[in-house]
Amino acid sequence: MPNKQIEELRGLSDEELAKELEEAYRQLFTTRLQLSTQQLANTSLPRKTRRRIARIKTLQRERELTAARAAAGGEG
Repeated sequence: MPNKQIEELRGLSDEELAKELEEAYRQLFTTRLQLSTQQLANTSLPRKTRRRIARIKTLQRERELTAARAAAGGEG
């Protein structure tokens, strides 16, 4: 299942990826609040959300490094 998620995220543009990250942070906040007030039925949701955030950040970093390598390679 994680491979499916990562491929879905890879298909997004940089702007869409940033929106996904923002939405994931909002969801994490909401789920933490619900967990603390005992309104959350699915207690694994905060963990899944944190992992989604990590996947998105990893993709953003990969793209950043790829762009930097391309820029450095173009100069030389």
